[in-house]
Amino acid sequence: MIEALVNKKLIGSNGSFQLAVELKIAEGEFVALFGPSGVGKTTLLRCLAGLEQADQANIRFNGTIWVDTALRINVEPQLRRVGYMFQDYALFPNMTVRGNVEFALRKGGNKQRINELVELMDLGELQHQKPETLSGGQKQRVALARALASEPSLLLLDEPFSALDAEIRGRLHHEVLRLQRSLGITTIIVSHNVGEVYKLAKQVFMMEAGHIVQQGSPADVFSAGQTIGKFRFTGEILALEPMDVLYSLTVLVGNQIVKVVAMPDEALSLSVGDAVMLVSKAFNPMILKLE
Repeated sequence: MIEALVNKKLIGSNGSFQLAVELKIAEGEFVALFGPSGVGKTTLLRCLAGLEQADQANIRFNGTIWVDTALRINVEPQLRRVGYMFQDYALFPNMTVRGNVEFALRKGGNKQRINELVELMDLGELQHQKPETLSGGQKQRVALARALASEPSLLLLDEPFSALDAEIRGRLHHEVLRLQRSLGITTIIVSHNVGEVYKLAKQVFMMEAGHIVQQGSPADVFSAGQTIGKFRFTGEILALEPMDVLYSLTVLVGNQIVKVVAMPDEALSLSVGDAVMLVSKAFNPMILKLE
């Protein structure tokens, strides 16, 4: 289990704000941090990994104290057994693809795991190339393989699939979820993709301005159960298409065409031609059918 209290002053586009978060995550759980850019999601991951220091913090992993600022305890990152996939990949430019993945293998680790990860990430033909020759999506696959190579007890993923095409992204969703479940790795993902969160995570922590403002299952957090919102627009559904585990709605609002996602239970009650109200609740739009 992860138990974390983290407080840190941050500077955002609108000035300073306080990251003040309390987390409890069960061992082996897959959870998501969801919210707009600049609310402290990546900083929270870095504090958990030991790559950034909080002003005040108490972090425990399976009963072991990693950080206690009051007691001046701060376990070094390499001793926390954390696999971290960075948003900017952070690959070593002087190493090959295979060298980057092998670098994360712990002393005495299973070298066959490197071959398995190279195959899983479809990196076989690229394994002897340097990062500078790779595309963004290829670099992202290398970074993910490296994060998994260390056989971590805690896996931190900072937007790991954003640069991948739909086919590879879908395959990696399946494989990462399979590995996470079979190995029991506690996993935290930062994502802006509702469908991705809905597919992967058992629990979502929705963040705004450094605080967790809502938490629960993806179905609960992203549902349209509440009608209070900052903005409301009425429109007509032009198209409704299945999209992985969610549905994509094309809605005509005035003279503008807007695309939004809907939960499966919401989509079942909707049809092309229906009049709907879009309720924007912060960054979580909701679709309400109008009678």
